[in-house]
Amino acid sequence: MSAPAIAGGTSLFTGFTRLCKGLAVVLVAGHIVVQTLPFTVNYLALIPARTIPFAWNLITAGYIEQTIYGVVANTLCLLVMGKLLEPVWGSKEFLKFIFIINLLTSVCVFITAITLYYITTQETYLYMPVSGFQGVVSGFLVGMKQIIPDQELSVLRIKAKWFPSIMLLLSIAASFFTEESAKYLPTLIFGTYTSWIYLRYLQSKPETKLRGDPSDDFTFSSFFPDFLRPVIDPIASIFDRLLCGRSQAPGEMEGYTLGGTALPGSDPIEASRRRERGARALEERLAAEKLAAARSVEELKKDAPENNV
Repeated sequence: MSAPAIAGGTSLFTGFTRLCKGLAVVLVAGHIVVQTLPFTVNYLALIPARTIPFAWNLITAGYIEQTIYGVVANTLCLLVMGKLLEPVWGSKEFLKFIFIINLLTSVCVFITAITLYYITTQETYLYMPVSGFQGVVSGFLVGMKQIIPDQELSVLRIKAKWFPSIMLLLSIAASFFTEESAKYLPTLIFGTYTSWIYLRYLQSKPETKLRGDPSDDFTFSSFFPDFLRPVIDPIASIFDRLLCGRSQAPGEMEGYTLGGTALPGSDPIEASRRRERGARALEERLAAEKLAAARSVEELKKDAPENNV
């Protein structure tokens, strides 16, 4: 195998953080439990009809993978994206993000299922077991859009800022050809939206005492192509004010205000610095991994003549 191939593989599939490895073990263990003891799905997965009184399934559902495909895909996504996001956010914030997005996603899925039941009277929505880490994974994509928007994945040549939109588009398209799309599509949609809400308005920055990311590059319309933004921006501003109670004051450096008072996190300069730190952390990590791969290749070349002897 050539050095570039090893380097490319090393940069993607090595250097995982300890926290991500621990969470990966949790996902694998959860899958083993439900496969070994199938009845546990009734208590650990999100089944709206059982959420009361089994309210803990709002938390546990996100860590239970019912299929081998789900556990493999979500574990790999956790390890690969986690090693990019955790160094920028810090381990504590990274874990906090996972917990909050998982919980909010489950609550939204629960409310949606109950609503659909009352509209359609179909009990399927009440008793369908929903679980999986895909809601948090979709949130990771939003995080990558925030901190390294212009970074291209070496394999796909697609900028990170389009990852969430492409993922949702493909998932919605696939839902027309799968019978059980209700098990994953709402989770992906709510995981994406709640993570944007959290990163846009709520994520705290202890080092600067700021919250959120008010930059123009991270607006709701930035998830859509440019030609749709004039239509989306007015609609998004309505929901922005209803859900968050914030409005953009004209002439105030793109900052957010509430009752004429500047809100924490309204500094676009800090948002730009945060993206720069994310890009720099990614570049340093990839450079270190490529160097380690190059050293491994050199060692293999040195050992080859000795083995032939």
